Amino acid sequence: MLIYPLGVIGPWQIVIIALVILLLFGGKKIPELMKGLGKGVKSFKEGMNEIEEQINQADDTLKKETKEDAPEK
Repeated sequence: MLIYPLGVIGPWQIVIIALVILLLFGGKKIPELMKGLGKGVKSFKEGMNEIEEQINQADDTLKKETKEDAPEK
């Protein structure tokens, strides 16, 4: 007996999910949905990159300010 842990999707589950999506949305709507999903993922990644750049800039500024404020020996 093969027991799958919770959260693991097997090949049959993927086939069933694909069939349900095909039945719900039809063949013509799926490319539009995938295009929208791709745009959403791209937008999310761009937002994450912008946040990362802002954090790095703030970190660089903070390091520069602490070097300027440090007493010289």
